[in-house]
Amino acid sequence: MPDKLIGVYNVMYTAVALPDGKGWAAHLTIFGPSSNPMHRHAVYPEQRVSQDKVFVTCEEAEQEALRVAEEMVHAANATPTHD
Repeated sequence: MPDKLIGVYNVMYTAVALPDGKGWAAHLTIFGPSSNPMHRHAVYPEQRVSQDKVFVTCEEAEQEALRVAEEMVHAANATPTHD
């Protein structure tokens, strides 16, 4: 499963073959910051993203999952905090 560090978030993204064998789905997990990589905290547990899309190749599904992750992390960082 490919992974990428985006800011303080560790993103794991992958493609999963659909049960009917007719394409790929994009899956994503986002882990929050942790001082111990053995005890990561999933702030977005693994699940399918872009559920209305079926991808022809594994690579297309992985790229979609990564795109969604980048969008989610960007949106989370842009959210104002309440003091």
